[in-house]
Amino acid sequence: MLNPSKFIQESIQKIKKEIGDEKAVIALSGGVDSSVCSVLVKKAIGNNLTAVFVNHGLLREGEVEEVRAIFEDRLNFVYVDASDEFLHALKGVNDPEKKRKIIGKVFIDVFEREAEKIQAKFLVQGTIAPDWIESEGKIKSHHNLALPGGMVLEVLEPIRELYKDEVREIGLELNLPKELIYRQPFPGPGLAVRVIGTLTKEKLAICRKADEIVREEVELGSFQNELWQYFAVLTDTLVTGIKGDERDFGYLVVLRFVASLDAMTANVPELPWELIRTISDRITTEVSDVTHVSLSLSDKPPSTIEFA
Repeated sequence: MLNPSKFIQESIQKIKKEIGDEKAVIALSGGVDSSVCSVLVKKAIGNNLTAVFVNHGLLREGEVEEVRAIFEDRLNFVYVDASDEFLHALKGVNDPEKKRKIIGKVFIDVFEREAEKIQAKFLVQGTIAPDWIESEGKIKSHHNLALPGGMVLEVLEPIRELYKDEVREIGLELNLPKELIYRQPFPGPGLAVRVIGTLTKEKLAICRKADEIVREEVELGSFQNELWQYFAVLTDTLVTGIKGDERDFGYLVVLRFVASLDAMTANVPELPWELIRTISDRITTEVSDVTHVSLSLSDKPPSTIEFA
């Protein structure tokens, strides 16, 4: 069984020994993994760690403001708005795997520019056990990463043997805000994998608003502790509807609610029908481009949690 206090003390000593007086950089997403990792490493090496928060334009409503409010005073924090750069690279791309690869490449380009500014030697990653288990990775904790511009960083993964529930225990021990520790996981590619088909600012805005409604209603009813993730997916399916007294032709949004312990498996729990109906009514009323809302009922496996 994990002893959070012991893990933190042992990790701090190990990180101090490995990084020494060198500089390190971490990509801070605002999720619990990178957040815990950032604060843990900060305790070991202080301001020799720079936390870079890259806004790729694919974040949820209010996420930029929330992350900045929590971390600007806690860490040596750098905010980079690269949303136009990402959206330009993603223009016209339909395939979700291509989206992921493009996002990964642009992110590395942006991140490398920031790492070069501080002449970092180490790259800290918030990798946890499900990340490398699912990808069948056999990468050791310490390996070198050659970035596109030729910069070579030594990779450090302080929490790679932990599962999400254990990471949250560490976060509580580090006195991180509970709303951050228990926030639902959010994929690295962000809304790019929740907008099916090509991306536009308009479609991202639709998905962002629908997702905000889902989160508001789930949290208003205090169902968030029963769920691992809860979100809206904007499909590329158009459905006939009625707005006012006129025919409308708008998007289909799918609601996704799953319960899980560590994301290795997940199930769709029974939720009050009133909650589902309220979310559906609000989305079709408040998001003008949506005419139809449906509910995903597939567990993992055979499905994955995300749609794309």
